[in-house]
Amino acid sequence: MRHRFALFCLLLGVPMCPGATGAEAAEPSAPAGLRLATFCCDVTPPPGGHPLIWVTPLETVEDPLLAKGVVLDDGLRRYVLCAVDWCGLCNSSHELFCRKIAAAAETDVARVAVHCVHQHTAPYTDGDAQKLLDQTGLAQSYVDFAFLDEVTDRLAEAVGESLGQFRPFDHVGTGQARVERVASTRRIPVEGGKVVSRMSSCTDPKLRAMTEGLIDPVLRTVTLAHGTEPLVRMHYYATHPQSFYGDPRACSDVPGFARRRLEEKEGVFQIYFTGCAGDVAMGKYNDRTPHARDELTDRLYAGMEASAASTRLAPAGALQWRTAELKLPTRTDAGYTLEENRVKMADPDETAVARIRAATRVAFVERIDRPLGCSVLQIGDVCLLHLPGECMLEFQLFAQRQRPEGVVATAAYGDLAPGYICTERSFTEGGYEPTASRAGPKSEWVLKDVIRRLLPGG
Repeated sequence: MRHRFALFCLLLGVPMCPGATGAEAAEPSAPAGLRLATFCCDVTPPPGGHPLIWVTPLETVEDPLLAKGVVLDDGLRRYVLCAVDWCGLCNSSHELFCRKIAAAAETDVARVAVHCVHQHTAPYTDGDAQKLLDQTGLAQSYVDFAFLDEVTDRLAEAVGESLGQFRPFDHVGTGQARVERVASTRRIPVEGGKVVSRMSSCTDPKLRAMTEGLIDPVLRTVTLAHGTEPLVRMHYYATHPQSFYGDPRACSDVPGFARRRLEEKEGVFQIYFTGCAGDVAMGKYNDRTPHARDELTDRLYAGMEASAASTRLAPAGALQWRTAELKLPTRTDAGYTLEENRVKMADPDETAVARIRAATRVAFVERIDRPLGCSVLQIGDVCLLHLPGECMLEFQLFAQRQRPEGVVATAAYGDLAPGYICTERSFTEGGYEPTASRAGPKSEWVLKDVIRRLLPGG
């Protein structure tokens, strides 16, 4: 199978992505032991300021958007894991968050993993796309750069202040539990090798009655502890996290509500990461009513609570951080070429969202020689896998197949420059996801090769 991956890359003219090589390949902990510090920062835009997804004006804050994370120190190096209650961070905007966090944590930017939870009641921000729009001469306020500087400065300050609160840890714990009646596939197979779409909310009784479909029903919790005392829990679950969207409310939605409830119950710092949920959502169980959102919150909370309660601790051992560069092929099909999207983003007759989407496609093509970052933090037998893009579920399942006897917890929604990262087959099946991908169909094999290289035993 590995030769097949290599062949695909060669046929594409895409270089094989480097795996875990060089100084980052193995980083044993220092004799002084392990320490961690947690941080939290409100990253909610002000009403009337930086918009929510695309250009939705923010009018009210139902629930603050937070950036929550942990700094790990092994006496030699520091590593940072951060989950942000935003819909997406792309290109230079994602890099801005990583760069300022790294400086504040006194570490290298390659040792920082920033992921969005992907609520749609939050900003989706691509500073490179805004700069391209500015060059057209047509007014289009999509990114507030002053706000980005201000919010990342505040986040960096929170990270820096956390360094004065380091605590020793010596155990890593793992737990898991099924989450009932939350996730469902967005791609329901039908005759002819095609699919029909059931999105994050659904009021069609026929679609809601259809199968739950292919999901990963398991929520995984990784706990870092000092002895038997848990210091931080990190939860990983694969579903689109929004119960509603398209209105001017900012809120952390179902995962934020559940996260806060468990933190209040346990008194333990909680972080939530969204896995490879590109084709998984809540649509079967979500009719977009407040009652449905309450039920979804209760069920996700029950899964998080049960997963945390099932935690089994083991000595942490050394921290190992591995990195790989990911260079995805761009699209060449009609509607996705560089030339077509340059025209569209400068067309005054196009809608604001259409122009922004076109600019994000141009931005991805223009940064193609600047690879995306992927990484793994291994603690004992636990691997925390960090991926860019809005990956389809297959990539999470593939990662787990590489280490069937170990624990792999996957966080997607890192740098969202490529938009969706889809399987090759999905481009012939149809459905929404391939239409929102900026990367070509052969991306499946390039990303799978990187995952294999990052995971020991893969």
